Amino acid sequence: MREAAFVKQNKDKWVTFENVIDNNAKISPDELSSLYIEITDHLSYAQTFYPKSKTLFYLNSLSAKAHQKIYKTKKESKGRIFSFFLKEFPSQFYQHQRQLLISFLVFALFCIIGAYSAANEQAFVRSILGDAYVNMTLDNIDKGDPMRVYKEMQKMNMFLGITINNIRVGLMAYVLGIFLGLGTLYVLMQNAIMLGSFQFFFYDKGLLWESVRTIWIHGTIEISVIIVAGCAGLVVGKSILFPGTYTRLQSFINGIKDGLKIIISTIPFFIIAGFLEGFITRQTQMPDWLAIFIIATSLFLIVYYYIIYPIQLHKKEIKHV
Repeated sequence: MREAAFVKQNKDKWVTFENVIDNNAKISPDELSSLYIEITDHLSYAQTFYPKSKTLFYLNSLSAKAHQKIYKTKKESKGRIFSFFLKEFPSQFYQHQRQLLISFLVFALFCIIGAYSAANEQAFVRSILGDAYVNMTLDNIDKGDPMRVYKEMQKMNMFLGITINNIRVGLMAYVLGIFLGLGTLYVLMQNAIMLGSFQFFFYDKGLLWESVRTIWIHGTIEISVIIVAGCAGLVVGKSILFPGTYTRLQSFINGIKDGLKIIISTIPFFIIAGFLEGFITRQTQMPDWLAIFIIATSLFLIVYYYIIYPIQLHKKEIKHV
């Protein structure tokens, strides 16, 4: 088709579309998007048959303005957040199960190292937890209330403080993944050694069950999502070390995006863990069966959401291929 005929055939559409863009006329985002697709089709045609023409320049300009208009106007679906947590993220997370396993194994290893070190070096617990905390806990044990530390701070302040700190730890585990994953491993090591030495400290005092039934009410979710955050950092590290068929830069960008989604998924769980620590853990008088129920429910929630559910979604996707 000759250029003049092409312009004559589509000019009215272009003018109408340009008026919508320039005059900020009210139009639904979906309708604007459909018009935009038609304009881009014309642009592609002009690039092929009328290179370096005024028509091509005009359509390029119009397409650019339309692109800006669409992404300023078009709103996300109200169900976008629910879709992310219920479908988009779990479906994508399936491919990161190996990094999750590595994060778990690293954490478990250093937790054992922390307990072993505490068992063989008397001063180790103090060097990790600090003299002030150890002395305070020993004093609470003498008073017959070893878990008193969870009752001393005001509930809401404790909830907010713990939640913010846990999210900060998760973000550190993710961000430090840019150091080829080594920074992430350090964060996991630091927290795991602290946990291992902490648990041995209570075991050594004959209070292992008392500590487990109390601490893991919130710790089940808290520790689990720190491990998940470690997975996010390892995803970033892997994207740098093993770009696969992508350029290293593109692989890194993909890793940053995937890791960020993982971190976003942990935020509701960190909030739940903070709530449990601030309001529930302090109820040390609760019966054992209730503490066990909370711990078991928390563990099931984490295992299902990060392991079982992604596998289920993956199997469904395979069936529909």
